[in-house]
Amino acid sequence: MRPAEPADVEAIAELRAMVMRPDLERLGRFDEYRVRQRLRDSFSPHHTSVILADGAFAGCVTLRPAEDGRWLEHFYLAPAIHGRGLGSAVLRALLARTDADGVLVRLNVLQGSAARRLYERHGFTVETQDPIDIFMVRLPRAGALGT
Repeated sequence: MRPAEPADVEAIAELRAMVMRPDLERLGRFDEYRVRQRLRDSFSPHHTSVILADGAFAGCVTLRPAEDGRWLEHFYLAPAIHGRGLGSAVLRALLARTDADGVLVRLNVLQGSAARRLYERHGFTVETQDPIDIFMVRLPRAGALGT
């Protein structure tokens, strides 16, 4: 991973559109413009990391400070590398940091998204949900401090 730069925004917006399209279409919520613009409007290079695979752009993830912990956002991986364990490796690294800081992590995932299983495997549980989104939380792992 490397820190994101402002110039990364368009590559990330395109990846977001590609990755989210099937779930958004299934939910009747896909909009070519809005899917990209929502990323552009909330892009924070300071809190975002670009994920590299074999030296090439493969995805991104944002870990944004929140009042009571962190928000995990914009976690997208190129479909060609799904299923290779990269998402789990990235998530383990991020969660080790939040565990060391003793803070909880929140995220939201679309209803029916396969990503929900990844998050559940890493200790996230459902906090609330609506017809479109599932809001999940993961408390810090006390035993993770110093490990």
